[in-house]
Amino acid sequence: MADLILEFVNGIPLRYGENSHQQAIFYKDPNCTEASLATAEQLHGKELSYNNIVDADAALEMIREFLDSNAVAIIKHLNPCGLATGANLAEAFSAAWEGDPVSAFGSVIAVSRKVDLKTAELLKGRFVEILLAPDFDADALEFLKNKSKDIRLLKVGEIKPARACKVYKHVIGGMLVQDRDVEVWEKFECVTKAPFPKEKMELAKFSWLVCKHTKSNAIVVCYEYKHGYFMVLGLGPGQPNRIDSNLRLCQPRIKDNMSRMSIAKEQIGEMIMASDAFFPFADNIDASNSAGIKYIVQPGGSKKDSEVIEACDKYGIAMAFTGTRHFRH
Repeated sequence: MADLILEFVNGIPLRYGENSHQQAIFYKDPNCTEASLATAEQLHGKELSYNNIVDADAALEMIREFLDSNAVAIIKHLNPCGLATGANLAEAFSAAWEGDPVSAFGSVIAVSRKVDLKTAELLKGRFVEILLAPDFDADALEFLKNKSKDIRLLKVGEIKPARACKVYKHVIGGMLVQDRDVEVWEKFECVTKAPFPKEKMELAKFSWLVCKHTKSNAIVVCYEYKHGYFMVLGLGPGQPNRIDSNLRLCQPRIKDNMSRMSIAKEQIGEMIMASDAFFPFADNIDASNSAGIKYIVQPGGSKKDSEVIEACDKYGIAMAFTGTRHFRH
């Protein structure tokens, strides 16, 4: 293999790195032409920190998946504590914030459309680190500037879907290089006796895309809160095992949100659960059934797929295999 030679330019010293005792610099890729943190125009607020840049990059990558919709991604520590689509940007913002209003405090937000005044006004009384958007209406920008001297407002221009390229991750003593994860799914194959309804396909895709951008092990439950519009209702990211992501994080979040938002218990049977990788055991199916889940999307590919399918058939759960895993470390 040939040597790898990379060029990054115009290094900007940051206040510090992930923690205050670490120094940090942000270098820019001179060949990057797509919307990015390197090409963003900061319209207002404090200088960006190391963690701001990392979270804002994750938010931008998430919002690229939903460019056909008015969409809002609310990010905390690289995970979508809220993500929703809506009839307009303000509606999407409200639904995304409802997904986890506690975690949304001090979050980084990316939106798929130009920010209007109605959307900007929803930030009143809410602490947000960054609002990233293609652009801002003049009155929305003025409102946000008056709201806070610190909120970072980033104009990134036209956002396009992720394109294939190489991405890099440094480890001590070396550099890892891989293809950017631009895939959605290889297939959508219902493998259970219970069919996967055609009218659930849009929600299934939304759930799958949210799960794709959630740290592994990831379990996500999403809800069609209004006909044709979707939101994250439960999230279980980054646990050492999948059942903890489900039982300790995702299901408690679902219950809290349903109680707070006055969602009827029977509505949980209309939601969709997505898993970023296969279920190694049927325990997640047992847990999902106990919660009332009736639709599951996962990659498949486990040695125990037959046991997982059998458990779904026992409970009358519809499950689809995508053939594509989306680990995110």
